Amino acid sequence: MGAVPTPTLAGRTAAQRAGDGAEALVATLLVRAGWQVLGRRVRVGRAELDLVAIDPGPPASLVVVEVRYRGSRDFGLPEETIDRRKIGRLRRAGGAVAALGRLPGGTAIPVLPIRIDVVAVEPGPGSRARVRHHRAVA
Repeated sequence: MGAVPTPTLAGRTAAQRAGDGAEALVATLLVRAGWQVLGRRVRVGRAELDLVAIDPGPPASLVVVEVRYRGSRDFGLPEETIDRRKIGRLRRAGGAVAALGRLPGGTAIPVLPIRIDVVAVEPGPGSRARVRHHRAVA
């Protein structure tokens, strides 16, 4: 039996690949900060949760993390693209996952208070990214 194939980026637009990179960066930063990332790109019905993670706190929380990337500020800040409808979809999908007690792939989710965070990512000086973490937006 061979190795599991690496997912391909074929068919992904440049913007989608940039978003994928921003999600990977945010996941890495959260893990370095002591968080446990339970899932990336978690499909819940028609919704997709960028990251589902546990913030060790205190208090410990189950966190749905919405990652927003913008290559420039020509049309505003990344976090300004989150509206009430998006927050509502994230709440419903996060609540559905928490109620099931597991992610669609089977990863168990502990019973914890749930919140929604938004992490904005923009190009920074040199090859560094600017990252802003907005906690408990909903």
